[in-house]
Amino acid sequence: MHKPKYQTGFGNEFATESVEGALPVGRNSPQKAPLGLYSEQFSGTAFTVPRVHNKRTWTYRIRPSVLHKPFRQYDGKLFGSTPFDEIPTSPNQLRWDPLPIPTEATDFVDGITTIAGNGDLFSQVGVGIHIYAFNKGMGDRYFYNADGEMLFVPEKGRIGFFTELGYLQAGAGEVVCIPRGLKFKIEPHPDDKELRGYVCENYGQQFRLPDLGPIGANGLANPRDFKTPVAWYEDKDGPHQIVAKFGGNLWACETDHSPLDVVAWHGNYAPYLYDLTKFNTIGSISFDHPDPSIFTVLTSPSGEPGVANCDFVIFPDRWLVAEDTFRPPWYHRNTMSEYMGLIYGQYDAKEEGFVPGGGSLHNQMSAHGPDLDAFEKASNSSLQPQKLSGTLAFMFESRYIIRPTKFAMDCAELQHEYSEVWQGLKKNFKV
Repeated sequence: MHKPKYQTGFGNEFATESVEGALPVGRNSPQKAPLGLYSEQFSGTAFTVPRVHNKRTWTYRIRPSVLHKPFRQYDGKLFGSTPFDEIPTSPNQLRWDPLPIPTEATDFVDGITTIAGNGDLFSQVGVGIHIYAFNKGMGDRYFYNADGEMLFVPEKGRIGFFTELGYLQAGAGEVVCIPRGLKFKIEPHPDDKELRGYVCENYGQQFRLPDLGPIGANGLANPRDFKTPVAWYEDKDGPHQIVAKFGGNLWACETDHSPLDVVAWHGNYAPYLYDLTKFNTIGSISFDHPDPSIFTVLTSPSGEPGVANCDFVIFPDRWLVAEDTFRPPWYHRNTMSEYMGLIYGQYDAKEEGFVPGGGSLHNQMSAHGPDLDAFEKASNSSLQPQKLSGTLAFMFESRYIIRPTKFAMDCAELQHEYSEVWQGLKKNFKV
């Protein structure tokens, strides 16, 4: 397996070359780029976005990106986009078992299934929520997403991401963000035959680090722990296919060379990896369970301050020490909509039924909270300091109602009896 090499920092102005002398000095687009390369800018924001949020990267490549045959529509199978209006969106609490790994040879493009989503990709708001399950690499096939950036959350197996800007490798407990428009292919680690995980396709503003407020200058996901690859390229001739997601559909075209031919680049619009075990968890050291916003790793803002298009939140290993406190997440009705997944271990608000690779959806104002067993245990246990370990759950939280797909509502993995986990909660009121 290819060995990754990284630069560190979040949103830095990186500069990297895989061949000495390939990166121009002092200018972006010289009359003749070094080594006979082509200069090409890769823009992730409008030119006139305030400089603090402006994202672009200059690439120096063997051939320009325009060198390909026309696109034709490609069967995206179960990979779709909003609006999911084939069926009414239910206010019921929903939960799914893991999708199975395919038995026939299936790569990432054909192995991704859309579970839910919201917003409108044409207006660049909202998200798509997907699960990938595949068992073979992409070979000479490449993919890019013009509709949004893609945040990968692996649950099973290690993945190699070969991208135009370098190589990344991630497994359970790590996340990788691929920018809108970046071409890449996915290859499984040689020792891993089955791969599964979650993808948040973000149509809205790019994920960024949340403001820390009174927490101060440090904490949560620290910028130094993010990793971006160094330049890497392949100079391969022969038949290759590029699959693009554009306007909610998949499109494919042919090219006579690998598109991963960027020899050098500089800029701040690039893929990144983050190890979730590096997250500096904040919690109460007195009483009460603080709001779960303290677990935010990344946020995609909306047009309203403090209200997210999408937050990526995790529930990692942590100490529970609050006194006279119901320690699991409390019962809740939320104006935000919450899709949760489990990477490994057991989530503290659900004793059973919520398993790695599965998911749950508690939509806007749909009541949720600990099941009966979790409530009884937390209400009567001795409040000694407790270490939650070996657990990692996450949440995609959005201001917009999350609409499940027809497939998600019809599939065998939907737990039709999910609401039964609360039915044993009894009246304890006494005057």
